[in-house]
Amino acid sequence: MDVTLHLAQDPEADALLGRSPLAALVGMLLDQQVPMEWAFKGPRTIADRLGADDLDAHDIAARDPEAFAALLADKPAVHRYPGSMAQRVQQLCRYLVEHYDGDASAVWDGVATGPELLKRLEDLPGFGRQKAQIFLALLGKQLGVRPKGWREAAGAYGETGSFRSVADITGPDSLTKVRAHKQEMKAAAKAAKTAKTASTGSTGSTSSTGTTAKAAKGEKPAKTQRATKKTTSRGK
Repeated sequence: MDVTLHLAQDPEADALLGRSPLAALVGMLLDQQVPMEWAFKGPRTIADRLGADDLDAHDIAARDPEAFAALLADKPAVHRYPGSMAQRVQQLCRYLVEHYDGDASAVWDGVATGPELLKRLEDLPGFGRQKAQIFLALLGKQLGVRPKGWREAAGAYGETGSFRSVADITGPDSLTKVRAHKQEMKAAAKAAKTAKTASTGSTGSTSSTGTTAKAAKGEKPAKTQRATKKTTSRGK
């Protein structure tokens, strides 16, 4: 696996994603509740803070949870909820160590069919069906992993010429189109939820991209990495 990706929109971060199966998986895991670029820059940030050129599942799985959480929380934070996502990353790495001897590429190497690969991805901690389908589409569209029936198993994310997910991002233009699609989907979901609440008086939501990241007890969201201008206070 040695391809050019443009998910983080950062040359060094994208280079790691293109050559490291574990980095790609971790980036996909982090891709929730934060901008896509922030999520996929995460693996490079983690590797840098570990003083390594790549991520190692054995090393991450064996690290002290509190120390690893602190590493992700250091500014700039790796995620909006670094403590919770640190747990998720370690859970993923422990699973890979237990089931694949720490080799992330073994999740898809040699898999004969798309449905089989989708099942393997869904079994990963933190990967629900939608997240698994998106990653399957990324494998097929950009990473050269194309078992029989992979497009069908990836659902709409496997469609040719679509701009639905990170699987379709190949540069700034496609990123803009994917972001616009996501905004449309969020608006539609919000409208549907509002309509349902109005008709039933009930609320609630679920996430199909995996278990939605929640703040650990007492954890406050880390500030977004987007540049913002400070506003002048109107009072003392």
